Amino acid sequence: MDQTLSYVRLQSRAVIALGGPDWRDFLHNLISQNVETLAVDEIRFGALLTPQGKVLYDLFLIGAEDGCWLDVAAEHRDVILQRLTIYRLRAKVTITASEAEVAVLFGQGEAPGEGWLTDPRLPDLGVRGYGLAAPEGATEGDEADYAAFARSLGVPGPADWGVEQTYPIEANFDLLHGIDFKKGCFVGQETTSRMKRRGTVKTRFLPLAFEGAAPAPGAEVLAGELRAGQVLSGSGGLAMASLRLDRIEGADLTVDGRPVQVVRPDWFERALA
Repeated sequence: MDQTLSYVRLQSRAVIALGGPDWRDFLHNLISQNVETLAVDEIRFGALLTPQGKVLYDLFLIGAEDGCWLDVAAEHRDVILQRLTIYRLRAKVTITASEAEVAVLFGQGEAPGEGWLTDPRLPDLGVRGYGLAAPEGATEGDEADYAAFARSLGVPGPADWGVEQTYPIEANFDLLHGIDFKKGCFVGQETTSRMKRRGTVKTRFLPLAFEGAAPAPGAEVLAGELRAGQVLSGSGGLAMASLRLDRIEGADLTVDGRPVQVVRPDWFERALA
């Protein structure tokens, strides 16, 4: 881990503000995270799923005095605004784009000041802030630095799960506190709960270590001659991959004819223990 605190403004993220008397019930019935118990200045991780239970859009949910903020992918914000507006029907909810910028602090250094929120997926990921400048002493980084840092911890990102391609459990949303299985109904809940209850999760996202240039996204991971998964993203000797758990155990894996090794993060092993 870096020995200094790195500050990165995430231009790939944007904010939606929700308010009005019905905002909590409205959102609670849509997303995978519990909204009813969200407190002011609390942050939670979750997703809006398709009715079939695949990830449409990931999000961070931040409690505010008069509603909440949604930290979403900037490229999808307009579509998410439209979708939420369609779901609103007669609910008394305001849904607007916010100009607040999203930033992260990660690495090692002095604790940041007020307003920074510990990443709800994994504390080692650092903190997220909204409309906050870099604290004194932090070094400026870029999004590639942060993506590589998250990958080094074994945490996938939006580039890995895409849109309508992945079940959230496959992308480890359940292990990274992105699904509340006790909250009741939400869009896509039936499929998500069934996968968890029946233990039918055959595929998980895990890092792969390799030497040389990163394999291209979509490259096959082979266990002998059997297809064991595919590469999703990668750089600097580490790639995120979607892997068949029943085919990687004890197997010699290759990508494009090169040997690769599965890396099982400590948090992953603890969560599945």
